Amino acid sequence: MKIFFPKSLLLLLFLILTRITLGQRHDQYVFPTDSLVLKNLEKWQDLKFGLIMHWGLYSRIGVVESWGLCSEDQSFQDRNGMHYTEYKDMYFNLIKIFNPYRFDPDQWAFAAQKAGMKYMVFTTKHHDGFCMFDTRQTDFKISGESCPFHSHPKSDVAKYVFESFRNKGFMVGAYFSKPDWHHPSYWTPLLATPDRNNNYDIRKYPARWKDFQDYTFHQIEELTTHYGKIDILWLDGGWVRPDSTINDEVRSWEYHIPKWEQDINMPRIASMVRKNQPGILIVDRTVHGPYEDYRTPEQIVPDTILPYPWESNMTMTSNWGYVNNAQYKPARLIIHTLIDVVSKGGNFLLNVAPTPDGTFEAEAVTRLNEIGGWMAVNGEGIYATRPWVCFKEGDNIRFTQSKDGKYLYVFVFEWPGDTLMIRSVKTSERLPVTLLGTKIKIRSDVADGTCMIILPEKFRKTGTDSSDYAKVLKITLH
Repeated sequence: MKIFFPKSLLLLLFLILTRITLGQRHDQYVFPTDSLVLKNLEKWQDLKFGLIMHWGLYSRIGVVESWGLCSEDQSFQDRNGMHYTEYKDMYFNLIKIFNPYRFDPDQWAFAAQKAGMKYMVFTTKHHDGFCMFDTRQTDFKISGESCPFHSHPKSDVAKYVFESFRNKGFMVGAYFSKPDWHHPSYWTPLLATPDRNNNYDIRKYPARWKDFQDYTFHQIEELTTHYGKIDILWLDGGWVRPDSTINDEVRSWEYHIPKWEQDINMPRIASMVRKNQPGILIVDRTVHGPYEDYRTPEQIVPDTILPYPWESNMTMTSNWGYVNNAQYKPARLIIHTLIDVVSKGGNFLLNVAPTPDGTFEAEAVTRLNEIGGWMAVNGEGIYATRPWVCFKEGDNIRFTQSKDGKYLYVFVFEWPGDTLMIRSVKTSERLPVTLLGTKIKIRSDVADGTCMIILPEKFRKTGTDSSDYAKVLKITLH
């Protein structure tokens, strides 16, 4: 059998050259050098499908996470005519009525496992500063005495979330917001809060900023010492960053960049975190450099294969946090998005927002079950795969390949006709082909040195059953 892969050699050369050259500019990816980090990064890339959960005070009133507190974001956070200071007081006082009495993280972990997810990220603190873990640095936390949930036996929510998912074999990640709109050393109450940035000139008040740096350091220290094994530290709030990392990409975000530097001192944080959790993946989101072990495009899928580790994080509805009567995306769309992401070498992190009482909505569970039905049949083409020489041929075909290059997986969204030409597979002989979920051998042929597949008519249509949203052909290459 003779198979030719001219494009793969070009891709391999490209990746090698990219690995050598990337990191020479501050806005490019820097490959980790720590052997434990590299090992965990490889493991994480094999998992492909993960769960992120946004849950906090904002869930209680069904608003867009913390953003109602930020003046610049009035355009998409309707306060219903409430004055800003009144809204702010109302929001922070939600601690007195936030009581997720039905909280059961085992149910979350079970639903995620059934969906075929393999890792998770949980919001330990969003931008509003409300802590979903039992920090000693502030009383603004779910286990604080002002919160009615503090007397619940599982009031240290993050602890039990992490334990439940670890018990089911998940890699565990802690989402943590670098900005904190409740802390007086980030937003001092002595001044107005015009936008997302800290609201005082750090150059004039360095001691106040040092206090906030220490607060952040100690909270992350708690998360990486008191909560068992943490595999991922997922830092959000990319506007808190050194000036040296501000590039054209950052400027294009169209938010106000202050004259002073909001440097949180990541070298100090990373050194402590890696000492506490050897091999942990650190994701300082959007801050390109040595503390962004993988990249995290939000609510988008890149157009092509990327030469570094990455993850698309997207929502199951149109919101990150719980909102009343949210419209859930169809399972078919979610599965096709997962396939598209993985075909380009990425991971897919899907957000499910728990309700104020601590449960997943029935519709969310239904979607997860539908996804799991498809993954149970076709997961072999998703897990532990890498990109093929091209990620697609036409609009309805996507590819992955096994890490050893032995198998090619062909995802068919819509069957194009009687035959399917795989133009990126150049071969002089017929190749063995099977359809995942069946034991049926599929007929293949060779046309002008190209692999051609003839699928029996009964398998050509994609149906409404979740296991049939995309058919997956497995081609044995060698």
